[in-house]
Amino acid sequence: MAALLSTDFTIPAEISQGIFEKAQKGSTLAQLSGARPQKFGKQQVWVLTAPPKAELVGEGAKKSPTPTTYASKAVNPFKLQVTMRFSQEVQWADEDVQIGVLQDLASNAGIALGRALDLVGIHKINPLTGTVSDMVKEGLIDTTQSVQLTEAKYDDAIEAAAGVIISSGYTPSGIAMDPTLSFGLSTMRDANGRKIYPEIGFGQNLTNFSGMQAAVSDTVSAKNEITTDTNLLGIVGQFDAFRWGVQRSIGAHLIEYGDPDGLGDLQRQNQIAIRAEIVYGIGILDQKAFAKIAKAAA
Repeated sequence: MAALLSTDFTIPAEISQGIFEKAQKGSTLAQLSGARPQKFGKQQVWVLTAPPKAELVGEGAKKSPTPTTYASKAVNPFKLQVTMRFSQEVQWADEDVQIGVLQDLASNAGIALGRALDLVGIHKINPLTGTVSDMVKEGLIDTTQSVQLTEAKYDDAIEAAAGVIISSGYTPSGIAMDPTLSFGLSTMRDANGRKIYPEIGFGQNLTNFSGMQAAVSDTVSAKNEITTDTNLLGIVGQFDAFRWGVQRSIGAHLIEYGDPDGLGDLQRQNQIAIRAEIVYGIGILDQKAFAKIAKAAA
């Protein structure tokens, strides 16, 4: 993997500060299910699988035992990192001309780590390779509850998915949408050609739909990372059943010595690197709390 060089930039005599880049949206899971404080390492969460039931007792009658069942679910740690090399000349140019390269690299490292929560928690993939990782044993993609989008009836698919959640004994509290799904909703029209949901614009900043909290990101389909398309467009669920937290976070920092990524000694190659790391704890308390919305396979 080649390091970033100063020759990769055309530096004019006068420059407007900053770098234009294509917007990347972060994690939907982070928006729909709040982080919980966690200590480092694998953890067990107790899940009430059979809640107690009250008993009607007659006068002078004996009281019966109340059966209650618990099960444990694991919250597993997953370490993710971003390491980017560049030449020392890039740093000099950045300092002298104020291009904003280093700030941009650090910012994008944070975005990449944020997106990784969805890519691991939903799809079980290594974000760098786009392939399913053996380290991740469970993701929301594994839920067997699924609704297929038919004839561009986006709202019907969401309604059907919510119905599946309710039938499973859960409350649909949120929906994670790929931009294709939210845009499809925004363009639906009635028999007279009027938009059915004009209030959502083009659906790219949607935060609520049918009383559910909504979050939109291409991490739901993972189309920019995953190597094999899963046809996933959305996930409806009771999102407190997805348990996650940050166990350790190391912000973007400069590395000037050593061989941080196996590409050779930095000083020998006149290079430096930026690295950021995070450890997420991720667990799914019950797959039946979620339902997928999928497009028909091509």
